[in-house]
Amino acid sequence: MKIAIAGGNGFIGSALITYFREQQHQLYILSRQAEKLPSRDGVIYVSWMGKKDKPELHIEGVDVFINLAGVSLNSGRWTASRKQAIQSSREITTKEVVRIINTLNKKPKILLQASAVGYYGTSNTKVFTEQDIVPATDFLSTTVYHWEQEAMQSGIRTVLMRFGVVLGVDGGAFSMMKLPYRLLVGGRIGSGQQPLPWIHIDDVTRAIDHCIRTVSMEGPVNFTAPESVTMEQFGITLAQAMQRPHWLPLPSFIMRLILGEMSMLLLEGQRVYPERLLNHGFIFSYPSLKAALTKLVQQQSKRIEKR
Repeated sequence: MKIAIAGGNGFIGSALITYFREQQHQLYILSRQAEKLPSRDGVIYVSWMGKKDKPELHIEGVDVFINLAGVSLNSGRWTASRKQAIQSSREITTKEVVRIINTLNKKPKILLQASAVGYYGTSNTKVFTEQDIVPATDFLSTTVYHWEQEAMQSGIRTVLMRFGVVLGVDGGAFSMMKLPYRLLVGGRIGSGQQPLPWIHIDDVTRAIDHCIRTVSMEGPVNFTAPESVTMEQFGITLAQAMQRPHWLPLPSFIMRLILGEMSMLLLEGQRVYPERLLNHGFIFSYPSLKAALTKLVQQQSKRIEKR
């Protein structure tokens, strides 16, 4: 297949490049730094988002379009300007993806659009599935809603990938989450009862491939593991995998002082069940947190040993 990826230089994008190259697909990576990134076997970098850029001239005939572009939600304290950057970066890049698709003579068979479980809002008790169609009203939910609405204008089969916390050794939240335990100061964050929807990066890449190949899949799809855990359970399991203590609590008020509104990413959560993936026959490689964290810790240790 020919696959275009916008935002392919990030954590998930890099994992997808490795995954699809192993399957010998032809990849077109849309990047603002394309001129600085030399093409290699199976990977061609294409400039986009510049005033004179016309990526559609270089990706005619692609079968799949994956959009991962946008300013990271945890890239800094949620000031008014940061919120604006988060919202505008997602809406502008998604509008550009839709424009490119509508310009192509032969449209891709599918658009896979990055989204987030933040769509559902927060709750310690409710279990959210893709059947929950009414978004919450906080900043994150509103941002996700408008982001998804832009993607749905593509006119082709569209999958809205609602990511939970993606765990992997090459980026994402895992490095930050394990740091306190490596320093022997890990412990409960806030009440510890806030749910943490998570998924292993290997299951993310495989689930994306599954969505591409399963033509009946479209609309919102929860990219979360089937096992639901609280932040406290996550910390205890991580401590056990790293053979470190889980003892030093971090009160909520300190997190709010440090992070402001962005602290909701750690202090609040939601239980999100991957109903559509499971109903469409996807089998998770890491359905349980213990297996996922044990594998990640082992991978990290091997990398350290090779240095």
